[in-house]
Amino acid sequence: MIVFEVIDKNGKVVHLSDERWSHIRKYHVDVESFEEISEILKNPDNVIADEREKVTIFYKFFKNRDQKSRFLRVVVKYLNGSGFAMSAYFVRKIR
Repeated sequence: MIVFEVIDKNGKVVHLSDERWSHIRKYHVDVESFEEISEILKNPDNVIADEREKVTIFYKFFKNRDQKSRFLRVVVKYLNGSGFAMSAYFVRKIR
């Protein structure tokens, strides 16, 4: 099942599946809601295309987080014109 589907900043359809949301909640517990992921896809602070991994990475800075990892990183894979969120987790810096 699909948790959400949005048009990302690049104008492409991206969805988050139940399976991927379960993965994020299990392994990246500091990501509190899928709404955060949806919002980052629509309005990121930074977007980087990783040609080697064939993914696009969306970042949003959370200045009020207590931890050092303040950038929420959302990794998206595009196939046949649309994309899916593979994972989301906090990192210290954009890379």
